[in-house]
Amino acid sequence: MPKQTTRATNESAASPAADPAAGVAELSYEQARDELVTVVARLESGAESLEESLALWERGEALATRCQQWLDGARERLAAARGEGAAGGQTVTTDDGTGRDA
Repeated sequence: MPKQTTRATNESAASPAADPAAGVAELSYEQARDELVTVVARLESGAESLEESLALWERGEALATRCQQWLDGARERLAAARGEGAAGGQTVTTDDGTGRDA
């Protein structure tokens, strides 16, 4: 019986145990990155149980996916701002005000 109490305590102390992706979609890039760094440090420490390590790994995967989504979105925004839409080209305005393809 005490072992179940210990397990319940460990599970409640670990945020990723229930649903590894809980709340990840609402995180900013910086929040997801910082939490991912913390998760990696905990995994590298080797101090967690196997069950907790698996939960942390799953949380880390969800966080890494969220970071990649942010980076992909930023890349798309930069490409759009640079005029690299569907054609992939870029028009540069010269000193005389005329445009030319870069």
